Amino acid sequence: MKIVTKRIYDPPASDDGYRMLVDRLWPRGMTKEKADLSEWNKDLAPSTALRVWFHHNPDLWNQFSKKYKEELEQQDLGKNWLKAHRQQAVITLLYATKDKIHTHATILQQYLRELSK
Repeated sequence: MKIVTKRIYDPPASDDGYRMLVDRLWPRGMTKEKADLSEWNKDLAPSTALRVWFHHNPDLWNQFSKKYKEELEQQDLGKNWLKAHRQQAVITLLYATKDKIHTHATILQQYLRELSK
C-alpha cells in the first residue's frame, strides 16, 4: 500500500487511488464535485482544540507533531481504518493548508505507514 499526501486544491489524478480528505473543516471554495473524494474522515484529523492551538505556527511544529501522534495513538482509529482499507493500492491523504511541510497530513502519512508494516 502506497500512502501519499496532496493538497485538495491540486487537480485529481488517475493515480491518486483512494482520495481521503483528512481535515475537520471543509476547504474554502472547494465543491464536492471538484474534490472527487472517496471519503472525508474527520476522525483522523487533529482535534479542534489541537488545531486551534497550533494555528499553523511553524515554531510549534515539533510540539504539535508529538501531540497529534498521541491523539492518534489514544484513539486507535488508524489500525481499524487501515484494516478496512487494506485492499487499496494507493491512498492519497488530502489537506487544505498552503504549507506543504507543516501539515498534519504528513504526520498522519508517517503514522499510517508505520502501522501498515
